[in-house]
Amino acid sequence: MNTNLQALSGGFAQPVLNAQAVFRLLMDGMSRPGTIQTTAVETGQPAPLGQAAAAVALTLCDADTPVWLQSSLAKSAVGEWIAFHTGAAMVQEKAEAKFAFLQASAGVCSFDLFASGTQEYPDRSATVVIEVSAFGEGRSFTLAGPGIRDQSKVSIAGLPAMFDEIWRNNRTLFPRGVDVILTAGASLLCLPRTTKIA
Repeated sequence: MNTNLQALSGGFAQPVLNAQAVFRLLMDGMSRPGTIQTTAVETGQPAPLGQAAAAVALTLCDADTPVWLQSSLAKSAVGEWIAFHTGAAMVQEKAEAKFAFLQASAGVCSFDLFASGTQEYPDRSATVVIEVSAFGEGRSFTLAGPGIRDQSKVSIAGLPAMFDEIWRNNRTLFPRGVDVILTAGASLLCLPRTTKIA
């Protein structure tokens, strides 16, 4: 299938209902960091974008949310697909993006390269969506913070070792900083900037 046909295919079969369902998953995930949410909504996205990442894009991106793609995604039909289905513009500079999509296997850059908001308007920051290999296997992380009773443990495969330092640096910016959504196939796990990783 050529790039143009890939960009025009897929999307939500029932845009309003599907977006509402995914939005509820995201709100639940953000309010309970570290819990794994799984979407059953089909997106028909082009490779290498995962199903949950595609659902996030279809739900949250629009003409007012510029998107930055890591080169491994930008060289595919993903950019055209997101632009066609959401109206979002692709940007070259990380600092201009409201949403960024990465593959952990291709490397994770420092989050301070993305918009982190201001002290007055911390919500003017980017949300970074990172595709990992899997949940429930790999390295174990201990999470704490708002929405978590005491501590929560989660296993994530595919995150580079440097992610811990990148996240610590992001936390020091609070109330500024980016929020992160980790995705693995049809599943997602939210890490709002308030979450501590031990």
